[in-house]
Amino acid sequence: MRAWRQSSLQWRLTLSVLLATGGVWAVVLVMTWVTTEHELNELLDAHLAQTAAVLVAQADEDHDDDFTTAAVLHKYQPRVAFQIWHENELIARSAEAPAEALAPLGKSGISDQERDQKYWRVFATPGREDDVWIMVAELQSARHDILNAGLQSAIVPMLLALPALALLIWGAIFQSLSPLRKLSQSVAQRHADAREPLHEDVSAEVQPLVQALNQLFEKMALQMENERRFTADAAHELRTPIAAIRMQAQVALGADQDGERASALGAVLQGCDRATRLVTQLLQLARLDAGVDSMASETCDGVAETRATLADLGPRVLSKQQSLSLDAPEVLPLAMPPGWVGVLVSNLIDNAHRYSPEGSSIRVKWEALPMPRLVVEDSGAGMSDENLQRLGDRFFRVPGHAADGSGLGWSIVRRLAQHSQLQVRVDRSPELGGLRVALTWPST
Repeated sequence: MRAWRQSSLQWRLTLSVLLATGGVWAVVLVMTWVTTEHELNELLDAHLAQTAAVLVAQADEDHDDDFTTAAVLHKYQPRVAFQIWHENELIARSAEAPAEALAPLGKSGISDQERDQKYWRVFATPGREDDVWIMVAELQSARHDILNAGLQSAIVPMLLALPALALLIWGAIFQSLSPLRKLSQSVAQRHADAREPLHEDVSAEVQPLVQALNQLFEKMALQMENERRFTADAAHELRTPIAAIRMQAQVALGADQDGERASALGAVLQGCDRATRLVTQLLQLARLDAGVDSMASETCDGVAETRATLADLGPRVLSKQQSLSLDAPEVLPLAMPPGWVGVLVSNLIDNAHRYSPEGSSIRVKWEALPMPRLVVEDSGAGMSDENLQRLGDRFFRVPGHAADGSGLGWSIVRRLAQHSQLQVRVDRSPELGGLRVALTWPST
């Protein structure tokens, strides 16, 4: 079966069509055989009955003709025999007829009989007198010969036509598959960086394949563009923390006092933390662009992931004397792969933490009805309408703000929301006065 699936499509189609044609021919041949045999028997039985009627008319005449000496006028004549019985005695018969009765006396009609290892088709009928019986018979082999001769005249041309039919089928399939060969050549000759879609003149059955290939090429082009942009963004953003780390390391090497050296080493650690955070965000964004986490059929507990994320971020928030609160039900199932809620909450809390002053408040709230909704708001300075329009662009930072960051957090939130079809709304918090972000899950 595996060899059949891996074989040439043209060979498989040709063989399949030939087998189907041969099967149909075989069925037609059997039906023709049965029908022809039935009709032939009907015809020859009628001839036997007609011959018997003639003999019935002649049997009433007084004559002593010897029918056994009748001249052979046709090549099939020896295959036909007749008998005339009177008062249970054979008074006349043909040369081919046996001496015993071809059929039981007193039983009229058509029957198949065996006499002297010969099989006869016998028609028996009484004469004009009750004591006279006429029997006309024909060898079964004669009927078979006639049937075989007729069928051979039909089978032989069919067998002779089979090679020609196979050649025609092969040629038709070869011509029909030419668009596929042309399409494969076009794909094989296509440059790796080519972005233009295929415009092949193919049949309706191949059009879905061309459309699927064009969609694949479009996704590959988008993926390549994302990779180029990711590489450029990573090189651009990592240059600053690496340069800062190098500079602080040089300061630490050249410092004479312990306090100056400790300050420089502390700055080195901060630069390493910033680079680590930047690399983590870049990897998260790269995974989203690649679509490796797009498993929308999975579910998770949004509240449990939120609690775990807040526990991890708690020390960092407390370092700026900020307060962090959570208002949520005990359990909230969400149609989202495990880990994604943690990424969302982590990036939203991280932005609120960095862009809010010391002593500010950060509030996280989950709403279950009418649809799952996550709200993160802070008491920071908020954003202008102009900056809100650019929120989510890669490496965008709020102008005039001293907070360090790469601007990738919002890009990650936007990509996750796009993957999961979340509704994102950003405005000013009516209670805390800072930025409020609301993510609403679609109804299921």
